[in-house]
Amino acid sequence: MKTSVVRKITFHSAHRLYNSNWHDTKNKDIFGLCANPNYHGHNYDLLFKVTGDVNPETGFVMDLKELSDLLNKEISDRFDHRNLNLDVAEFKNLNPTAENIAKVVFDIMRPKIDARFTIQVTLYETPRNFVVYPD
Repeated sequence: MKTSVVRKITFHSAHRLYNSNWHDTKNKDIFGLCANPNYHGHNYDLLFKVTGDVNPETGFVMDLKELSDLLNKEISDRFDHRNLNLDVAEFKNLNPTAENIAKVVFDIMRPKIDARFTIQVTLYETPRNFVVYPD
């Protein structure tokens, strides 16, 4: 029977939502305050879910300490207290929307987690707005 374990991390990042192919007025119309040229920040909560079979020898799906260490190294260290647009290579040419951040996290973590497990990222940009990838 498949079982899921979930690790929650928090990171604090600034970003600006902006499409360089559009003029400033259109960016403001589409992205509102998120298009602020001086950026703005969020306290992101990320839920990282790993689903698989429970190992009969350990009783674990995956060692949560191992998962915690991976998330800290690969995600927190890369995103926390950073300007996503300026400091994170994955967003050099990618608008750092919550949807894109969740996919980037998935793409970073997928090769680090054994293929026998399925993974899913839930990213809260605010307490009321979140995305799930893949859904």
